[in-house]
Amino acid sequence: KKMLEGGCLCGGVRYEYDGEIEEISMCHCSMCRKAQGAAYVPVGPVDAARLRFVQGEELLKEYRAIPLKARVFCSHCGSPIYSARDDLPGVRRLRLGTLDTPISCNKRYHIYVDSKVEWETIGDGHPQFAKMPPG
Repeated sequence: KKMLEGGCLCGGVRYEYDGEIEEISMCHCSMCRKAQGAAYVPVGPVDAARLRFVQGEELLKEYRAIPLKARVFCSHCGSPIYSARDDLPGVRRLRLGTLDTPISCNKRYHIYVDSKVEWETIGDGHPQFAKMPPG
């Protein structure tokens, strides 16, 4: 198994993840769209204990649009790195666009498609959920 590596746009923040990306949720909610500046954001839940910052951890800042959830980003270039919920301390939701290591993951799905932008067409054949998937 390979170590996954990634980082921010300016290169100040670098991380390693000792694990696999086991699922990818593509979130279309308005908060994610605004936070990423994109039609949706692909995220993968990872084990917080296996995510290690090898450079620039001091550059990380967090923003809370809602009290329970921190969105963590590079304070120099603004790249979103992960989000974390206070009630799930062992999980980080890694922003997969920050990965440099190629990944392969078959469990992919779209969430909050009721909030999707009108100019986007989802045509990849992956499951779509109006809100969160069951379970």
